[in-house]
Amino acid sequence: MPVTTDSPAVAVARTHIEAWSNHDYETARGSLAADVTVASTTTQPIMAPVHLSGADAYMEGLTHFAQTVVPGSARVIATTGDDRNALVLLTVEADFGGGTMILPGARLYLLDDDKKIKSEQVIFFASPE
Repeated sequence: MPVTTDSPAVAVARTHIEAWSNHDYETARGSLAADVTVASTTTQPIMAPVHLSGADAYMEGLTHFAQTVVPGSARVIATTGDDRNALVLLTVEADFGGGTMILPGARLYLLDDDKKIKSEQVIFFASPE
């Protein structure tokens, strides 16, 4: 399977990111496998590491986070992937109540046989705007 910037897995990842970053949680949920897992971490004290399993838990955590994201602020910097794997480097703007911050991060996705997100790993940090 060739690795490209516009692979099938990258397309799923981009659709998912576009949905949650614009608060379209129904579309975001539609990208998920029922048994999806997510791990999210940062080196900053703004949040403890997150490890969730299942679409319901995933969406609860995603909604909690994405509500802070300024709609339309997602900017994809780079992508690479194949039929089942995608890596997306991006930034979003978020407001945690003390002003807008930029969150640079990377999201690594694994798709299942139905082209749904089976696993997501997220790393990021927060930077003042």
